[in-house]
Amino acid sequence: MPQSAAAGAPGVPSAPAAPPTIAPPAPPSPPLPERITRLVDLSQNLWWSWQLDARELFHRIDHRLWEATRHNAVEFLRQVDPERLAQRAKDAAFLERYDAVMRRFEELQERGDTWFADQSPELLKRSIAYFSAEFALHRSLPIYSGGLGVLAGDHCKEASDLGVPLVGVGLYYHGGYFDQLIGLDGWQRDSDDPIDPAVNPVARVNGPDGDPALVSVTIAGREVHIGAWRVMVGRVPVYLLDTDLDRNDPADRKLTARLYTSAAEWRLRQEWVLGVGGVRMLRALGINPEIWHANEGHAAFMHVERLRELLANGLTLPAARNQIRSSSVFTTHTPVAAGHDVFTTEQVEQVTGPFWNAMGITREQFMSLGNSGPNDQRFEMTVLSLRLAGRVNGVSARHQEESRRIWRWVWDNRPAEQIPIGHVTNGVHLGTWMARPIRELLAVALGADWESRTEPDRTAAAVRALDNDRLWAAHESLRYLLLHYIREEARHRWRDYWKEPAKLAAAGTLLSPNVLTLGFARRFATYKRADLLFRDPERLRRLLTDSRRPVQIIFAGKAHPADDPGKRVLQRIFTAAQDPSFEGRIAFLEDYEMHLAQRMVAGVDMWVNLPRVPLEACGTSGMKAALNGVPQLSTLDGWWAEGFTGENGWAIPLSGAEADAEQWDMEHLFRLLEQEVVPKFYDRIPGKVSAAWVQIMKSALAVSVERFTTRQMLQTYVTRYYVPAAAGDALPENSATVAQGD
Repeated sequence: MPQSAAAGAPGVPSAPAAPPTIAPPAPPSPPLPERITRLVDLSQNLWWSWQLDARELFHRIDHRLWEATRHNAVEFLRQVDPERLAQRAKDAAFLERYDAVMRRFEELQERGDTWFADQSPELLKRSIAYFSAEFALHRSLPIYSGGLGVLAGDHCKEASDLGVPLVGVGLYYHGGYFDQLIGLDGWQRDSDDPIDPAVNPVARVNGPDGDPALVSVTIAGREVHIGAWRVMVGRVPVYLLDTDLDRNDPADRKLTARLYTSAAEWRLRQEWVLGVGGVRMLRALGINPEIWHANEGHAAFMHVERLRELLANGLTLPAARNQIRSSSVFTTHTPVAAGHDVFTTEQVEQVTGPFWNAMGITREQFMSLGNSGPNDQRFEMTVLSLRLAGRVNGVSARHQEESRRIWRWVWDNRPAEQIPIGHVTNGVHLGTWMARPIRELLAVALGADWESRTEPDRTAAAVRALDNDRLWAAHESLRYLLLHYIREEARHRWRDYWKEPAKLAAAGTLLSPNVLTLGFARRFATYKRADLLFRDPERLRRLLTDSRRPVQIIFAGKAHPADDPGKRVLQRIFTAAQDPSFEGRIAFLEDYEMHLAQRMVAGVDMWVNLPRVPLEACGTSGMKAALNGVPQLSTLDGWWAEGFTGENGWAIPLSGAEADAEQWDMEHLFRLLEQEVVPKFYDRIPGKVSAAWVQIMKSALAVSVERFTTRQMLQTYVTRYYVPAAAGDALPENSATVAQGD
């Protein structure tokens, strides 16, 4: 089996003599009819999940089972009635669709006719490693917690669409993240959410001898073996590292059990596995990337392992570091201190051991890579990334400003404009987040292949020319679907384990399909202020229960298991949702995940986002809503600071220097709702569309397709970061000053 060097071994591990193999999935039993047997192959590549025609195949076989399995193609094929498959194998209309999908599926192997091939043909045979602690690829693979993972998943999907030769590296959390259960008291309880590989599109990566491909790292003095699973995301392979192997110590087997544990040392061990183990796994598989992209600081140890390789090959520390920096990209995702992993130097030494000996440097030189000075006992993963990645970016223009302010000390406190941190504003993947009715409206205007062939400005023009009544009808159908989904979910939970009637009201069963519906679905962190409206409960009650122009709000989201203040915010909202005086106009939907998110961003009438300025790095949930013609009301932070035009939603103005920001934001939020949002929505004849509201919807959709999709985002990464790095272009001015502590 391919085995990379253990910690401390010299040199770069050589590629295996024969390429690795992927363990084939266990076939459904009984097997599929031969005429449609390639549905198994299709189910094993998540490409189907953002292709309307591919999803339609599974839906047409058995739409009830398709919904019951939450659009999990692997599980669906294991449960579907063989008789239904036999019928479809003889259905001429179905077979015509099947053949068309399979032709497109086979084209994934061709990279010559893609945007990337046109831009950078010389890079087609090279690869870009994309390391992330989480990937939200599909709800059936719950190895994500929120926005960072969704961004990583969208990045991979767009790389497939554009033909970018990306290779993802993450961790296979066999215990998932966690299921959220809310007690009658409103307190969040966490339960296990184990992943069954048999009903997921993952395959064990084997070596040429058929045994699992393994690499090893040393952690706390023990050798830890690491295997890998592969999930295909269109053209993009994502390798997920796993320590749950029989040969490992029982404690080490749990290293990849759960995402984002609260124990600092445990997270440090996971990040050592991700960074060092990830590099070694790629080497063992014969994958030698040209460019290395760290999605947040969790993956920063990949730079350290690559540094070790170069030092073992005889380079000096400055020369090795310059080479690492010239080929590395680092994206920082938050200005919130809690989002940056910080460990003590003692914790680092306990986990890594004297790794500096393997590198041929001193302990002080090693620790200086991640701390702020010789007497600093903290080791920051973001600082490590800033020092070893030559190209650094925030995820919005506003976030660039904040990042330059926060990290300017790394560059000897130079003026902000001289800090070499740029920005690439996040985007969202159109095929994943735009609902079918909206996609079909645009297909009528632009042609069936508009998503891959039409330029953003032409798409935006087509949006603005859409028929008002048709757009409104599409949106209303999505709102009805959302409320139907909410009722059915409540029905199933009532049947299976809810015993308290109050939970039914809190779950949204009393929501009306004809009432202005606001959506708020985020991670429940205090700075996101989900409870801002609840700081004046009487005013909120009047707003929601107005007899002529009522309003209803749907909330969803999880608090981090260790975040008690966030759980208290959630508890306050859930308690209000059970309060009869609000007349059932507030709903909290349990266990927020991608499937629910897709329904919410398409089905509500307006998206609400209330971060405390300047703590929102980007906030892509509002982009997802806008992609469905849903306008946003938000503070001017993150993407909204550059995306708000005055016509595509509403913005809470920035408070003055002397103002109480909390009171200011709350007052302006209520004023906007009472005086602008509610009147504009209801200013129409019953049963008719509000022309003014639909114009705002069109503006929201047009701005999002023109400026805030992953297509624009990834094209920017390619042209400004990946291609210059591969070409050996000079690093940004002042970038070298990051290299301190020699």
